Amino acid sequence: MHVFEVRRGELMESIADQAATAGIADGAIVSLIGAVDAFTVSTMSGTDATKDQRTYYTCPAELGGTGEIRDGDVHIHAVLAIAGDKAIAGHLLHARVETHFVRAYVLYSPRFPHSSGGRP
Repeated sequence: MHVFEVRRGELMESIADQAATAGIADGAIVSLIGAVDAFTVSTMSGTDATKDQRTYYTCPAELGGTGEIRDGDVHIHAVLAIAGDKAIAGHLLHARVETHFVRAYVLYSPRFPHSSGGRP
């Protein structure tokens, strides 16, 4: 198990950089916990699953999530709690850490072959 901590900066970029430094190109992000100061999530359109709807938030939020690292690319699904006991969930595209921290708990996963070239 590797623990990557981000105290300041862009979350996705920092996790990717720390994973690369640790020699992890493929892995499972089994837990993600912390708080961010701004973030962008995307969700699928209600009428077309091939289209994403992106929303940018400029408020602090507590964060929990899971994901994967695939060929060095970080892919996270997260739930973010904002003021007023509201939860925002989706595919995390961006998150800025300034005030608190985020920790990602990552397990290395060997690359597995694909017969179709797509993701399982």
